[in-house]
Amino acid sequence: MKDNPFLSDTFTRIWSKHFNKDKPTYIFKFIANLSFTKSTWLPIYCNIGKNHTKGISYSLVPDQSTDFARGVFLIYDVPTFFNLKINNSNKKLGLIKIKQYQGFLVELLNYSDFNQYFSSAFSKSSRYKLNKYKKRLESCFDISYKMYYGAIDPDQYNTIFVHFKQLLEKRFLDKGTTNNNLDPKEWNFYTEVAYPMILEKKASLFVIYNGDTPIGVTLNYFSDTIVFDAITVFDIDYEKFHLGSVSIMKLIEWSINQKFKYFDFSKGHFDYKKRWANKEYYFEYHLYYDKSSIISSALGNTIALYFNLKQYFREKNLNVKFHKLTFWFRNLQAKKNENEKYFSMPIGDEINLEKYIEINRDSDEWIHLKANIFEFLYLNNSSEKDLKVKKNTLDKNSFVLECNDRRVMLTMLKSN
Repeated sequence: MKDNPFLSDTFTRIWSKHFNKDKPTYIFKFIANLSFTKSTWLPIYCNIGKNHTKGISYSLVPDQSTDFARGVFLIYDVPTFFNLKINNSNKKLGLIKIKQYQGFLVELLNYSDFNQYFSSAFSKSSRYKLNKYKKRLESCFDISYKMYYGAIDPDQYNTIFVHFKQLLEKRFLDKGTTNNNLDPKEWNFYTEVAYPMILEKKASLFVIYNGDTPIGVTLNYFSDTIVFDAITVFDIDYEKFHLGSVSIMKLIEWSINQKFKYFDFSKGHFDYKKRWANKEYYFEYHLYYDKSSIISSALGNTIALYFNLKQYFREKNLNVKFHKLTFWFRNLQAKKNENEKYFSMPIGDEINLEKYIEINRDSDEWIHLKANIFEFLYLNNSSEKDLKVKKNTLDKNSFVLECNDRRVMLTMLKSN
């Protein structure tokens, strides 16, 4: 693969700044394209980028170099679909391939436009539903789409990343699980690395806006032929509108128009990836060790056992339970920000609304009711700009939503 973004000077330099600090990096003659960081006490070397990449490519140098002597070299996240031609002719150099995460991608080579892909991937009824979500989203809100690729204003970039983080926090608080991208160390890395890589056309931010507000953000990376979907999130208040599906439609359409050959959903098994992808693969960890060294062989096989056990636990979904448990411990004192349940009842003109006053869109009540408001807009195919929300001055738990000739009353359901 040409122009692997995770081997670029920008990515490796900024990754080293955040995760390798002042430690030296190492280059070895027996392997091309990679640099390594070393364990403090043991002769274990890991590729720069580790598990923060979405796919590493490399090659062995067939000059019989022996600078791997007594060492162990762990290379994270080598996708099987890269089809690397690894010619290991050195009998002293051992290789263990460790299967890890499942990956999903869309092969775009045979499609001239999005509609051709869409027709081949989905039935007529499914296409109707997906197009309905997109049309309903665009009719209910002031929707625009922007791909920041090759240029972005620094202030605009910072604003997007603020919303990006807020949407991720909101999403995973709602799910009740931790997300490693939100670890301060990781998030600071992504915040710094994405901007220069966008300017180099090795990364992009795809943003769905409602007016001036980002409601969906996707960070992508690029090689010469592949679009890597790295981190994606949507405002959960727009759940009815299936923002994820709308975003994928736009991203695949853009990728085909730009003549990319693959759209890679990357690691992790999710139902939506399986629906949209037309090819499945696996990420492997490649572990090289000196077979002539007892210490190197022992370390290599121990590391392989460790990652094989991790994969076993992953396949049993124990990792999901672990993330939920760590979330619980980290949020013992935090109250989960769940929307209260409201009962919705259509009302007519005969209902006296004398005690109701209109609230503005910046009010806490409006923000609190957003999910209910957006569901009303979706079900009635009504525009947000025509909507009025009124609250009962005598009952803080009673609201009325009005749009054109449709009205519903929202009343909070009392919990048991």
